[in-house]
Amino acid sequence: MTRTHRHIRKTRIQGGFSLIEVLIALVIMSVGMLGIAGLYVEGMKAGRTSTFRHHAVTLASDIADRIRANPTGGVDYMGDPGDNNCVLGLVDCDPSQMAAHDIFLWEIQAAAMLPDGAVAITYDNTVTPNTYQIDISWAEAGETTPPTYSIFIPVNQF
Repeated sequence: MTRTHRHIRKTRIQGGFSLIEVLIALVIMSVGMLGIAGLYVEGMKAGRTSTFRHHAVTLASDIADRIRANPTGGVDYMGDPGDNNCVLGLVDCDPSQMAAHDIFLWEIQAAAMLPDGAVAITYDNTVTPNTYQIDISWAEAGETTPPTYSIFIPVNQF
């Protein structure tokens, strides 16, 4: 047999991929792509949760600063909100009116920043210094119990 015939015969024996091999490769790639898609979805959920937690911390910090600016508001921070026009208006509000206005502004911010955001303040004057507990909760997709964020802040009345 001549050299040319051997080369042709060798080429015919060496075939390409079979259909079974191609299908197995597609199944393996599909499983890998589904895994990547699952990781992407989990990453998106974690990013959303992180954003909501950031908003909750920001809201808690905001009301804590408002309470520290109005240390004699006391139990009024547990009361009903009221639009008393204390901040931008030329109204001279007493501590009770300022507390109601702070809660009014805070609830508007919570509604805008968190889905089904709920905010609450508990005042404890039985300890020294007086303590406020700030609780923030919101709805999270796929969670049966809403996530919450709570802080305690001591405030000296002077």
